[in-house]
Formats: sequence, structure tokens, C-alpha cells
Amino acid sequence: MPNDAEQIATIKTQTLAQIAEITAEPKPSYNIDGQKIDWGDYLGQLQKTVDWCNEKLAGEEPFEFRSQGYS
Repeated sequence: MPNDAEQIATIKTQTLAQIAEITAEPKPSYNIDGQKIDWGDYLGQLQKTVDWCNEKLAGEEPFEFRSQGYS
């Protein structure tokens, strides 16, 4: 079973693939029977998902603090 970081990386990869698909062949926004489809809003939500994934993945990376002592 994949760990959290692997699952988030998978979500990011899938979301980036959806963004590539949407931007390769843009579609107009429209209303049908009271249902509004706004591709710009959808693209914005996908971009927010990628940003969220980046934040979570950055928190999973090891880090170090450099310090220097003075005498």
C-alpha cells in the first residue's frame, strides 16, 4: 500500500495530466438545463489541487538547518 507522499504524488500526476488535456483542447463554458459548466473554474480548481500537493510534498521532504557557532 502506498504511503501518503506516494498517494499525493499520484494525485499531482493525475491532476497535471487533466490540466494538459484541458489546455490542449480548450472548451467553452456553457449552461444546459440549469447546469453550468465553467472550464475556467475547473482549471482553477485543478491548479489549486496541484498547489496543495506541492505544499504537502514539500512538508514530507527531509530538511536540515545550517548553523555556525561563534566564539
